[in-house]
This record gives sequence, C-alpha cells and structure tokens, in this order.
Amino acid sequence: MKDSIVKLKVGILQADDVVPHLAQKYGEYPAMFQQLLSAVNDDQKVDLEFDTYAVNAGNYPAELDEVDAYILTGSKSSVYEDAPWIVQLAEFVRALHSRKKKLVGVCFGHQMVAHALGGETRLAKVGWSLGVKETSPIGSNLLGNAPFNLIYSHQDQITVPVAGTVVLASTDTCPIAATSLGEHILTFQGHPEFYPDYSSELYEFRRENYPPETYQKAMDSFQENVDQLLVAKMIIDFCLD
Repeated sequence: MKDSIVKLKVGILQADDVVPHLAQKYGEYPAMFQQLLSAVNDDQKVDLEFDTYAVNAGNYPAELDEVDAYILTGSKSSVYEDAPWIVQLAEFVRALHSRKKKLVGVCFGHQMVAHALGGETRLAKVGWSLGVKETSPIGSNLLGNAPFNLIYSHQDQITVPVAGTVVLASTDTCPIAATSLGEHILTFQGHPEFYPDYSSELYEFRRENYPPETYQKAMDSFQENVDQLLVAKMIIDFCLD
C-alpha cells in the first residue's frame, strides 16, 4: 500500500573520482551506491532519494538535515594526509557525530570516522588487501551472525578505533573490518558498491602497484559470490532505524 512507503533521502559524500575510462563504463562512486541501494529496494517499500556532495572538491550541504543519512565513499587518498579537503571533511564528520546524524562510512569513509573522532588509521603492515574476502561478524547482531563476502581494495587500516566503537567484523587481513559507534554510525572497510567486473578492471589498471601474488589471488577471488545486496539491505535498515 502506498501509505506504507517510507521515505529515505541519502546524501552521498563523494571523496574521489573514478578513473575516467572506468567512469564512462561504470559511473562515478555516487552512481554505484545509487544503483546498489536501488537494486535491494526492488519492492519499492522505501522511497529512496539521493543527493551528491563532492567533498573532494569542497562541496557540502548547506544544512546537515538536508538529508536523512549520509554515506561517505572510498578514496585513493589517505585520511591522514593534510590536504585541505581532507581536513575539512574530518571537521564535517565531527559535526555529524555531534548531531548524531546517521553516517555510513565505506573504506576511506570507514577510516575517516576513526581518524576524525580520535582513533587512528595507518598503512597496514600486511600490505594491500584485495579481492573478495570473507567478512566474519564479531559479537553483534547488527550484521547478523553468518559470514558474508565483500570486495576489498585498501592498504590503510584502522589500528585504533574511536572510544566507544563496537568492532563488528574482521577479515583474514583486517581485524577491524566493520564498526558501529552509538546508534548513528556504521562503517565497512569493504566495498559493497563494487562488483567483480569493475573491480577486476580497476585492479588491472593499477596492477603495477600490487605484488604479483596479491594481484593474482585477488583476480582469482572473483570466482566467489559477493554479498553486495545483503550489505546494502543492512545499510538501508540502519539508516531507517
């Protein structure tokens, strides 16, 4: 029934631009998130709307309440760089936290929550984490109890979480692979918006940056199923809760 539809307006904080030749084929990161969340909303029970803010270009909402919830995307940049746009973004994350505004951080966004709020993100000693990885929930029902697969693409990791953080999941190379803070912040180190086709082309483009064995293992991992829609449902449910 129409009166049972719930409205959710999501602000996507774009922290990077997709490589141009891949953007032509797959779209920018906000488009990937829109596609992902719309795909899991195929029954149309949620009236989804999206606004995009290119925070890597200094673009922000005029008011925090322009949207119901925010998603902070990944980026090839590191959260501990002193670029002006990253410093400004950290301030914005602190503002969202102080208002207890719903925020979902992905990869760089996951790390930025820790960096901005008093935790720590560093270059990982294990090096690059790439490809489809089993993500194992830890002691919380927020992500369910069963392991799920996500695509990963990172060499930075959270090493010290923010005080009060609940670590929700880990992988074989990343002990802090998902977190929550209060009832308003949820973060994932993995990329629910990434699919194997885009990821494999991205890895091929960046191949010289990776150790050969890491690259090949990541490419082979795309034979595994990926649970993007499961995580997308977690994100929508979290934003609506």
